[in-house]
Amino acid sequence: MKTSDFDYSLPPELIAQTPVEPRAQSRLLVVNRADGSMEHRRFHEVVNFLHENDVLVFNNSLVIPARLRGKKAESGGRLEILLLRRLSPGLWETLVRPARRVKSGTLIEISGDGSDSKVTAEAVEVGEGGVRLLRFSDEKLLFELGEIAPPPYIHVPLENPERYQTVYAETAGSVAAPTGGLHFTVELLGQIREKGIKCLFPTLHVGLDTFRPVREEDPQQHQIHREYGILSREVAAELSLAKSEGQRVIAVGTTSVRLVEAAARASDTAGIPPFEGWVDLFILPGYRFRVVDAMITNFHLPRSTLLMLVSAFAGNDLIKRAYREAITEKYRFYSFGDAMLLL
Repeated sequence: MKTSDFDYSLPPELIAQTPVEPRAQSRLLVVNRADGSMEHRRFHEVVNFLHENDVLVFNNSLVIPARLRGKKAESGGRLEILLLRRLSPGLWETLVRPARRVKSGTLIEISGDGSDSKVTAEAVEVGEGGVRLLRFSDEKLLFELGEIAPPPYIHVPLENPERYQTVYAETAGSVAAPTGGLHFTVELLGQIREKGIKCLFPTLHVGLDTFRPVREEDPQQHQIHREYGILSREVAAELSLAKSEGQRVIAVGTTSVRLVEAAARASDTAGIPPFEGWVDLFILPGYRFRVVDAMITNFHLPRSTLLMLVSAFAGNDLIKRAYREAITEKYRFYSFGDAMLLL
């Protein structure tokens, strides 16, 4: 297995720059793993492929305004800071640009447009690739001063930041949206529940490493990013019951897949225990899925860990064929793009 096995060529015009309106009108490629068949639908039709007593698992993490603008206290040089993950109260792993200006001990003053509020940050550790550990003087003000940062391949300004949130987002902590869920509307969720389908909402906070390609030629040498997850006792009990009764568990997005599979691996028993902690599960072809029976997901970047995950679930050959089909039919790719339902 090589990283190049998960590469493909995508015409740049197929990278979605803006979301479809309304959400549920995005396209849906339905892929049947059993016979390899494919259907072209609209996302709101996903309800037709769901059965009574199915269980849908959504990641309810809310995207925080992770981009901050500041200046060096000493020289006034302008800086951009991207919050990556919270390590402890006031201490964050961040990405700073230009990073060469920020060394250990550097003080940064942060303010927002039209706001009198200010925060000071001190660089306490210097990492590679622009990563800096920053300790903030007042963590409570960060979200007031920051702005939501769409992925680097989106070049059109985000007119409505709420379109980079799922309609069920609740628990703040992600710096990138769990995009498999962006297609759902409140009305569609109502239709799903009316059909007798259970909706569960655990949390996994998404980091920007999601978009970074694997650099190593052997993907098993890649060190995957860690993301903080919470699977409550109630959600764990519902999942355990569903698996014991043979009900389908359908994960919405790769983040939901990683969380429930990580929780299942944390126990030697047949059930799924509650879970809270860092998730560093790297799913590659050959992985045995313990919880997930079907998956809703977007189209992912070449050589990414997310493409490797869906290839592990549906088979690399089938995923390659599905991606070729999507490109031929001019589906929209990545965060604001269209979706796949892998049955």
